[in-house]
Amino acid sequence: MRFCLLIFFLFTCTVIQAQKVGLVLSGGAAKGLAHVGVLKALEENEIPVDYIVGTSMGGIIGGCYAAGMSPDEIEQMVLSEHFLRWINGLPETGYNYYYHRSDETPQFLKLNLALDSTLNFRFNSSIASDVSLNFALAEKMAQASVISNNNFDSLFVPLRVIAADIFTQSEVVISKGLLSDALRATQTVPFFYNPIRVDGKYLFDGGVYNNFPVDVAAREFKPDVLIGVNVSSKIYDEYPYDNDEKLISRSLLLLLLDKSDPSQIPDRGIYIQPNLKGFTSFDFGRAKSLIDSGYAQTIRQMDEIKSKIETRTLCDDVAAKRNTFKSQSVPFAFDQVTFQKFNSKQRIYIRRIFKTRKRGGEFYYGDIKKGYFKLVSEDYFSNAYPRILYDSTKKKFNFELTRRPQQNFQVDFGGVIATRDISNIYLGFSFYNFNRTLTHAYAGFQTGSFYKSALLKVRKDFPYQFYIEPYLAFDSWDYFENDDLLKNVSSAYPPTVLRRVNRRLGLRAGVPFKHSFKATLNFEGFSNDDRYINGEVFTSTDKLDNLQLKGYKTGVSLSANTLDRKQYASAGQAFNFTFDLFQVTEYFTPGSTSVDSNYTEARYHWWRAKVSAEQYFGSSWFRPGYMIEAVFSNQPFFQNYYGTIINTPGFFPLQDSRTLVLRNFRAFNYIGGGVRNVFKIHNKVDFRLEGYFFRPFEYIRPNEDQNAFAKNNLKTVYLCGTAGFVYHSPIGPVSLSLNYYDDDRNQLGVLMHVGFLLFNKHSLD
Repeated sequence: MRFCLLIFFLFTCTVIQAQKVGLVLSGGAAKGLAHVGVLKALEENEIPVDYIVGTSMGGIIGGCYAAGMSPDEIEQMVLSEHFLRWINGLPETGYNYYYHRSDETPQFLKLNLALDSTLNFRFNSSIASDVSLNFALAEKMAQASVISNNNFDSLFVPLRVIAADIFTQSEVVISKGLLSDALRATQTVPFFYNPIRVDGKYLFDGGVYNNFPVDVAAREFKPDVLIGVNVSSKIYDEYPYDNDEKLISRSLLLLLLDKSDPSQIPDRGIYIQPNLKGFTSFDFGRAKSLIDSGYAQTIRQMDEIKSKIETRTLCDDVAAKRNTFKSQSVPFAFDQVTFQKFNSKQRIYIRRIFKTRKRGGEFYYGDIKKGYFKLVSEDYFSNAYPRILYDSTKKKFNFELTRRPQQNFQVDFGGVIATRDISNIYLGFSFYNFNRTLTHAYAGFQTGSFYKSALLKVRKDFPYQFYIEPYLAFDSWDYFENDDLLKNVSSAYPPTVLRRVNRRLGLRAGVPFKHSFKATLNFEGFSNDDRYINGEVFTSTDKLDNLQLKGYKTGVSLSANTLDRKQYASAGQAFNFTFDLFQVTEYFTPGSTSVDSNYTEARYHWWRAKVSAEQYFGSSWFRPGYMIEAVFSNQPFFQNYYGTIINTPGFFPLQDSRTLVLRNFRAFNYIGGGVRNVFKIHNKVDFRLEGYFFRPFEYIRPNEDQNAFAKNNLKTVYLCGTAGFVYHSPIGPVSLSLNYYDDDRNQLGVLMHVGFLLFNKHSLD
């Protein structure tokens, strides 16, 4: 009996005297992923974590741990492809809805504005898309909020999250409410993410006023020992003369974040600063190395940590406590889907997209998630903020979608600078009106020596997932001065003399098809002018042939696209099938280089089917891919060979293929394809090695009278390829490549360009 009392007395004294440990995690954007390694090292060495206070990414990682996620689970999450997609604003794999995806343009900078009824503009400051991050946080933190009853002291580990109120210029310590809201608020870096309301206030990144909240941990929890982990490089008490040139590029981020002061840690505490030299605040793709850095530094200081913290918590005990916490989770059953700050007509539209119908008194969560990503695939709804709430009386969840300050006017800037004369600038304008339907009016313009265009269109989306889109377009190409650095203009093949004008008026209608596909029906009238010479010799006194093609085409298409980039993709897949019927009248006026001197009119009609596919595999340093394309048609010849060849379908696999007249890569019927090997040298630097074949079923060749004829040769195959480096910069790709074509006029070429080398397609392409 005495022995039992002694054991009880010793155990009680041990519990009473057990040290309470507070963990403080600083902000630092991507560098905050090092906190995961710190948590791993502490758990493995049985160091208890009784309280957590975090700012920005420190708040995210600390919040995940407080929600019951183990360090290994957090590591798996941040190393996953899903995590990078959340950060980059891309939907999760399987939720890539192509229906709302706009036509690709050279845009690299988007300015979002709000235009009100008094014609006043308000600037929307966000740069990054948060639609995927918002949903991921709501989904993953929902159960922890239920278990804790929205009280952060009742989480697996008591938590405080730091945010900033920029109106009163003060820090905000969040200790209750939806955990997902708190984590989203502390991550709102000004100018990068749109703010959200928490308790009626718009809040921003906690690092603005307190990036290393040691004082909050001491005040809120009064721990016996504080461990402070700082991943921010802003700890300067004096001007950093030796590093100012390197740091000036980060001046905006340094301006927005408060200084992290290691002197705040008391003598009995521990200060950990992982070695993160060489990492930037945007290196989310290097998550594994960042985690390892945090782990290694914590292990290096483990003797110090153990000397100051004598209490130990067995890994099995932590796991048991975590399992007990998680076991209180409730079924993910939804009773309501509600929409805040949308009017009644707008709610009808959104409900039909969500297809929110109860089945047996509940909504399927899968339908809710699909509905959300369908909605936000349209840029206009990117400001819709999701919450997952719990009604303890009904024991059901409610999915709530709240409209934040809306952007309805958008200005796009873009273009390309190239070593050939194909540079241009791009400017686009978009205006949205949302009520019973969603109307998107767009005007886009490109101008340069080689290519000019103007496009006006209005897309009207109906709530039944159907849209119509009338459009008016003008495009012109001038190939005359389109020279390459390696091209000898005095050779047997002088610069191409070809000027093209394409005028289009059309109507497009579309519907979603089978999850990620879009089916469209298109009717287009066009009037085209092609001016060119016949032969290889041109003088200033020569008169150009004038080929006018007027008519219309109607067709259907089925397409899908999950590629990660609009140019130089390295992940995802794309598919397109089109079938078109053409009715065309040809008006040919011969020039001085034409053998035929007679004006000609002729009528033609034909059909064409085209299918193309592109896909990439893997997610490591080597990402092989393929691209394949086939065309089948009964297209006729026009009046002469050159007029025929420039209006014949072409195979354009390389980035500059559309800027060249590649006669050997055009045919009425063909199959082409090849491999696209992408080697990831760095997170933003690729080396691409690509090779393609082109096999026409019949070759189009000129005879002595300059007419076109078909030549059958089943043995001949034309090849092309490219090798080059691509840096994915904030203003688009920076590419340097060596390109090869089986084409005497354009065999070898070196091309460097900055920006997106993208053009509208010709009506007959």
